[in-house]
Amino acid sequence: MEWWGWVIAGAILFGAELSFVSAHFYLVFVGIAAVIVGLITALASPAPWAQWALFAVLAIVSMLAFRSRLYQRFRSQLPPVKSGPVGGVIVLGVPLAAGATCQTEYSGTVWTVRNDSGDPISPGTRVRIAGVQDLTLLVRPDL
Repeated sequence: MEWWGWVIAGAILFGAELSFVSAHFYLVFVGIAAVIVGLITALASPAPWAQWALFAVLAIVSMLAFRSRLYQRFRSQLPPVKSGPVGGVIVLGVPLAAGATCQTEYSGTVWTVRNDSGDPISPGTRVRIAGVQDLTLLVRPDL
């Protein structure tokens, strides 16, 4: 294979990693191996079987040696994903004693809501969702 074929293959693998694999860093190391083999082929012109053997060894060794560290480095820098209703605000239409529950609509769905504070909540009060326990929203008065 010509040296430029290896470099083009490496570039295609990089692009595929960025476009389709969602940065799991599998194709990056195969692409790096292809580019390195292309550079070596441009300088030394090894036999085709030696190019493929070098490509296989570089791809496997680099993936085993560096993939997990690189993946952990990039994934550990992501901000935590906030999912669920925690932090949302509801206006209760009924009184709710401390520790008591009622049904209310939140985000188009009827939920069981429990007063998670020590104080009673009067009707029309804005409450903030402090947590979720099973399918029950734990609320506290929004101060």
